[in-house]
Amino acid sequence: MVLTNTQCQNAKSKEKPHKLTDGGGLLLLISPNGSKYWRLRYYWLGKEKMLGLGVYPRVSLAEARAKREEAKKLLDRDIDPSAAKKQARRQARMNAENTFESVAREWHGKKTESWAPRTGEKILSYLENDVFPYIGSRPIAEIDPPELLDVLRKIEERKAYYAANRMKQVCGQVFRYGVATGKNPRDPSADLKGALTTGKTKHLAALNIKEIPEFLQKLDKNDIRLFPQTRRGIRLLMLTAVRTTELIRATWDEIDLENAVWEIPAERMKMGAPHIIPLSRQVVALFREQQEDTRHLNTPWAFPSQPRPKEHMSNNTILQGIKRLGYGGRMTGHGFRSLFMTTLMEELDYPHEIPDAQLAHAKGNSVRCAYDRTKYLPQRTKMMQEWADYLDAVAAGGKMIQGNFRKRA
Repeated sequence: MVLTNTQCQNAKSKEKPHKLTDGGGLLLLISPNGSKYWRLRYYWLGKEKMLGLGVYPRVSLAEARAKREEAKKLLDRDIDPSAAKKQARRQARMNAENTFESVAREWHGKKTESWAPRTGEKILSYLENDVFPYIGSRPIAEIDPPELLDVLRKIEERKAYYAANRMKQVCGQVFRYGVATGKNPRDPSADLKGALTTGKTKHLAALNIKEIPEFLQKLDKNDIRLFPQTRRGIRLLMLTAVRTTELIRATWDEIDLENAVWEIPAERMKMGAPHIIPLSRQVVALFREQQEDTRHLNTPWAFPSQPRPKEHMSNNTILQGIKRLGYGGRMTGHGFRSLFMTTLMEELDYPHEIPDAQLAHAKGNSVRCAYDRTKYLPQRTKMMQEWADYLDAVAAGGKMIQGNFRKRA
C-alpha cells in the first residue's frame, strides 16, 4: 500500500521510532519526539543501505517520491546514491569557499613574484574595480560565458575597449588556474572569442630621423626656457632608448660613470630582469652635468623632482617638455625607442637582434632573462656610441649623412 498526505500528516509518535512505508524502499520514519524523516532503503553491492531524503513536511510526499526515482536512476547507472549525495555536498561546500574573488586573489598571489610590483598592483586594482563587485562572491565553478560577458560589457560601455579585452585575458588566466587546481571545470572566457569590441590600436607618437635635426636644434636653442634637467632628460631618452619610467626612477647607485655602464635592477624593468645599458661618451657627459647640478639636493634620484627633491621627476615633465617644444601629439618619451630601433636597422644596418636586446625586449623565463642582460654587450657598447655620434652628426649637418655611417655591405 502507498501512503497518502493525510496519513503522513496524522501519523503520531510512539515510545519508539516507527515507520510508514510507501513502496519501492521509501518510508517515513516517525521519531518519539514527533519529527518525521524520509528514508530510502536500497541495496548496494549486496548490502542494505539507508539514504536520507529530507524532513516532512518540508519535503512533501510527492517530492520524496521524486527523490526516490532519482536515486533509482543512479543505481541503474551503478552509482551509489549515498556517495553521490556526499559528493554533491562536498562540491557545494567547495563552491561556497571557492568564489571567483578568492581564486583570483590566490592566483594573483602566485603570480606576484614574477611580476614587476606595479604590474601586480594594476591588475589587482582592475579586478577590484571592474570584476569583483559583480562576480567576486559567485562560486567560480558556476560562472558561465554569458555572465562573464555581462561583466566585460560594463567595461565596454565606458568605451574602455582595451581594458575590457585585457580583463578578459586576466579572467581567463584566473579560470585556467582554477581548472589546474581543481576549483572549477573549465574556462568560460574561451567561448567569448570575438564577442568584445576591439578598439583601434593607437601607436605611440614618434618622429622619424629626418625630423630630428630640427628637434635637436629647438632643444639646444631652448627658446621656451625648459629647465636644464628636463632638457637633459629628453636628450638622454633619445641617446639611451630607455623607457621614461626607467630614466626618471634611476638612482645614482645604478650608474657607474667611471666604467660607462648603467645597470637597471630587475624590479624596475618591465620584463622583470636586470638590464645593462652601455653609456656613450655623450651620455656620460650629460650624467656628469646632471650629477653636478643636483649634488646639493642630497637625493638618491638622478632626476629629482624640481619642487620635491626627495621624490623623482614626474613622467609628465618629459611629456610636457616635448609638447612645449612644439611636438605635442607627434612625439612621446616612448617614441624615442621606436626612432632608435627604426634608425639602427634602416640607416645603420644593424640586425634587429642587437637593438632589440638593447631595448630589453626579453623573451622566455626569468632565469634566461637574467643571463640575457649581457647578451650582445660588446656589440651593444659599440652600437650605442655609434648611435650617439650619428645623432650629433645629423644635428650638426641638419640632414641625413653618410660618411662613417654608411650602411654595411
